[in-house]
Amino acid sequence: QVLFVESGGGLAQPGGSLRLSCATSGIIYRANSMAWYRQTPDLQRERVATIYKSGLANYADFVKDRFTISNDNAKNMVFLQMNSLEPEDTAIYYCNTFPHRDWGQGTQVIVSS
Repeated sequence: QVLFVESGGGLAQPGGSLRLSCATSGIIYRANSMAWYRQTPDLQRERVATIYKSGLANYADFVKDRFTISNDNAKNMVFLQMNSLEPEDTAIYYCNTFPHRDWGQGTQVIVSS
C-alpha cells in the first residue's frame, strides 16, 4: 500500500530552487502532523521540516531560512519549497507523518553545478 507519493525532485544548481510535493490519503493527513525527511548519500536519514496539525512549523537548523514547508488541506498535500540549495542538500527526500511510519519511494534531489 502506497502511503505517500513524493514528486518534484531533480537536478538543481547551487543557489537554485526546487519545490517538492507530497500526496497522501485524507485519513493519514487529517490525523497526523506531517514532515519532510531526507536520506543523504551516506545513508543518514534526518528530519528536515515539520508542519503540525496546529499549522505551526519547525525546521532543522541546516535548512532554516532556506526551506519552507506548507500544506493544502483541501488536497491532503504537503509541500517543501527549497531555495538557496547547496550541494549538501543532495539526498532522497521523503514525506511522512511525524512520528514516521512506513516510508514511500521518495524523490531524488541532486544539487550540482
